[in-house]
Amino acid sequence: MKSKLLGSIALAAAIVSAFAVPSHAEDLKFQLTNGTSSVLTRFYSSPAGVDSWEEDVFGENVLNPGETANITIADGRTVCKYDMRFEFDENSNLDTTEDTQDLCELGSYTIHE
Repeated sequence: MKSKLLGSIALAAAIVSAFAVPSHAEDLKFQLTNGTSSVLTRFYSSPAGVDSWEEDVFGENVLNPGETANITIADGRTVCKYDMRFEFDENSNLDTTEDTQDLCELGSYTIHE
């Protein structure tokens, strides 16, 4: 009887394992604050070490001076360290800025002049 019960438990465990859904990466969420006096028109990110930028996170939107936006990077990756590229309004005196940070650790990021 005991071996039958153990066999049933083992079989049940095997069935559960076979149908287990693989874990997916969680979306990376953080707050981005524009601490400059210029309009931030484009924000690009990509995992550190990747040679190309992902799409502009803002799309048609901008981040005005002093504003904060909730950013979600839903790229399915399990990395935390991202390269970031910030582009400002063409009438601004600020140059395009790039930085690399562990966004999981920070939770928020402020771009300064």
